[in-house]
Amino acid sequence: MADVTTISNGHRTHRGGALLPSVLIATRHGESVANVEFRNAEASGALTVPIGSRDADIPLSMHGQAQAQALGRWWAALPPADRPRSVWCSPYVRTTETARIALAQASGLGAVPVALPVRYDERLRDRELGVLEMLTKAAIEKEHPAEAARRRKMGELYYRPPGGESWLDVALRVRSVLRDVCEEEAGRPVLLVAHDCTVLMLRHVLDRLSEPDLLALPPVANCSTSLWRPQAGRLLPDGWNGTGHL
Repeated sequence: MADVTTISNGHRTHRGGALLPSVLIATRHGESVANVEFRNAEASGALTVPIGSRDADIPLSMHGQAQAQALGRWWAALPPADRPRSVWCSPYVRTTETARIALAQASGLGAVPVALPVRYDERLRDRELGVLEMLTKAAIEKEHPAEAARRRKMGELYYRPPGGESWLDVALRVRSVLRDVCEEEAGRPVLLVAHDCTVLMLRHVLDRLSEPDLLALPPVANCSTSLWRPQAGRLLPDGWNGTGHL
């Protein structure tokens, strides 16, 4: 880890003058009921899923709740200096439930205060899919063939569905929230609770991945853990998509 010093306003700064958390931990929410339904639909080739709510209101499945508890136990088992003392969370139901359950588990084990602050930040929300929201792959091919073809041509990094976002659109808001996290959580361990695309774009931004390297990564697992630590004035990876605790 890079040397640290204390500056006049009380923040800790790393070599090169950058304000950085002592460790940045990111996780995807636990398995949601939509994850289950879409997995079943893809396996059967179904065109629809039995979900009537908007994306932001989808809760965790029972298995997802158990994953969030496992995340809390992992949190509690971290070395004391690495245990997050603040949480930044997407405002979606599945992420807020994940943060609440994990925090309750960690605090119940005496590892963190019960009243640990959770900050809900809309910039950590999931990728918005516009007209493709809640559509299976089969349904997109049938109902929006031109969009399906354009998506294949442009690739996930650049493709923006009508009314939605590309991966790079998500990367822009990830860059924005990172600036605030680094300034406000300088010298402290922090946990981000977000979504698969959000965590993936965090990796893209922090690790400066090329498009081929980004596309070669496996999917971000539910309640997986990814860590970055300060070194030479920037955050460098110290573990990606870990699932050994689940």
